[in-house]
Amino acid sequence: MQDIQSLKVKATEIRMDLLKMIYEAGTGHTGGSLSNTDILTALYYKVMNIDPQNPTWEDRDRYVQSKGHAVESYWAILADKGFFSKEELKTFSQFNTRLIGHPNNKVPGVEMNTGALGHGLPISVGMALAAKMDGKSYKVYTLMGDGEQAEGSVWEGAMAAAQYKLDNLVAIIDRNKLQITGSTEDVMSIEPLGDKWRSFGWEVIEVDGNDIEQLVKVLTNTPQSNGKPTMVIAHTVKGKGISFAENVTKWHHHVPSKEEYELAMGELSKQLEVLQ
Repeated sequence: MQDIQSLKVKATEIRMDLLKMIYEAGTGHTGGSLSNTDILTALYYKVMNIDPQNPTWEDRDRYVQSKGHAVESYWAILADKGFFSKEELKTFSQFNTRLIGHPNNKVPGVEMNTGALGHGLPISVGMALAAKMDGKSYKVYTLMGDGEQAEGSVWEGAMAAAQYKLDNLVAIIDRNKLQITGSTEDVMSIEPLGDKWRSFGWEVIEVDGNDIEQLVKVLTNTPQSNGKPTMVIAHTVKGKGISFAENVTKWHHHVPSKEEYELAMGELSKQLEVLQ
């Protein structure tokens, strides 16, 4: 367990790792990985009950990354936690690598292959229902994108989770308000998002998704045994941590140039110095 300051340091280090992966591979989903880094840092370093030395431990908490395209922060954290060697990060998106551009369950720590949006929540509903049926106390966490809310299977999963009173399920939406072709509200409006999830029978909490202290406070107190699944709407900034990438649509799938990479790493290095 780590204090908030050390978690902020860790999140900055993960941003540097993922940016290096994308730059060296020449491919990747930069903006969404930067926006979800604080969420994953809170989950993996403070909230979830996991054991990197025993990744298939029966009583572990489960995590499913439904927004599978934003995998770079996920790979960086799994390596840092010791699920596999950090040296393997150099193979990201290379020929014959395990570390492809979406979660791959051939990698220790990955519960399920994801990539086609709308799959993560229904899968997580099944995992949470299995825990209830088996009398297990583990929790299931899943991270979705906000553009992903246009997928019908998300709402089928939402109905099922409420029907089966899955209060061991926590879904998180990375609400950075941008998707590959523009603003979520221009492409397919999803507001009022909180009210929609409440109407489906969920407990809804809204939080600053780039504030690790808030994230830890919320995620360590959910889910509660109230017979309702929990939805955490995490308001984030796409491209978080790099000034010229923040809230810029093109950074969804933008690979930094040499100049951009050096500028970005310089900014993150300065943030690290302040935090330490």
